[in-house]
Amino acid sequence: MRQKANLPFYSRGWIEYFAAVPPEKWEGNTMSDIYQKFHELGCIPVVAINDAKDAVPLAKALTAGGLPIAEITFRTDAAEESIKRIAKEVPDVLLGAGTVLTIEQAERAVAAGADYIISPGIDPKVVGWCVDNNVPVTPGVACPSDIAMALDFGINVVKFFPAENLGGLSTMKAISGPYGMVKFIPTGGINSGNINTYLSWNKVVACGGSWMVKSDMIANQQFDEIEALTREAVLTMLDFGLAHIGIDTADDAESLSVTETLGGLFSLPVKKGNSSNFAGTIAEVMKGKGPGTKGHFAIHTNSIERAVAYMSRQGVEFDWDSANPKDGGPLKALYLKEEVAGFGVHLLRR
Repeated sequence: MRQKANLPFYSRGWIEYFAAVPPEKWEGNTMSDIYQKFHELGCIPVVAINDAKDAVPLAKALTAGGLPIAEITFRTDAAEESIKRIAKEVPDVLLGAGTVLTIEQAERAVAAGADYIISPGIDPKVVGWCVDNNVPVTPGVACPSDIAMALDFGINVVKFFPAENLGGLSTMKAISGPYGMVKFIPTGGINSGNINTYLSWNKVVACGGSWMVKSDMIANQQFDEIEALTREAVLTMLDFGLAHIGIDTADDAESLSVTETLGGLFSLPVKKGNSSNFAGTIAEVMKGKGPGTKGHFAIHTNSIERAVAYMSRQGVEFDWDSANPKDGGPLKALYLKEEVAGFGVHLLRR
């Protein structure tokens, strides 16, 4: 396995996410590290490259768009050389080989620089070789028997393929019933319109998709468009939006007065709390001085962990003392370290 630069992943509650797996089985393990990065990126671009000269520009476009990850499929003759070039010239990309059907392909992919292997089905020979050589592998499953076979190899994260053709999320939930320890990477028919439906289920680690990296776009060297579609995919997953404005007041009485005034003006319900009152979802009126010099505002997102990973790559820092909860588990709220125009800013999970 190649040496990679450290990427800024900050998953909180990863132990809880894989609670069914004893810590000694995964702590510090390469495979669990890969799954953590899958989870925090949310989407794995599935790429078929016909000419290796396009590999590096493609990897740079994905990275610029916010997804430093790629699954290079072995459907084309250029796959191995493409992996070699990306591994050498864009080392921060989390690089995998997909559509791996034989041990020989797996060996070539890893030698070229692949960090992980993904296969459309579960071939015991390929999976066995990967497990024996400590190569992270995600085999494809379509039914309970496939899941049982993966578990026999100690694998509890599987690819559900082809997801939409097999009935999508409802089928995945149905077949997972007896296997509470299993997580999924659905692939096949995933796009910007349905990715959040899949990611909303807590057993989905990430989704595989190719809508932002279509082969004709790569062949036509439309890397600016690929970057734009990738960024659109990332922002779709994060789904940032204003949750509320935080207003500071002097005390309980002023807080209630301001809240009731806003409620009356805009026909908003008033909700009383311990440290603040809410006027609908528009304003949180603090009972005293809250975070931020002038007040604060909250930004909704579908996943704070995923948002932190994305924003950290842009150089944003976070105040981890503000994390809620503080004792692990999926984050509900987290403040940025720096104020914006005198206002504190915190992420809030939808």
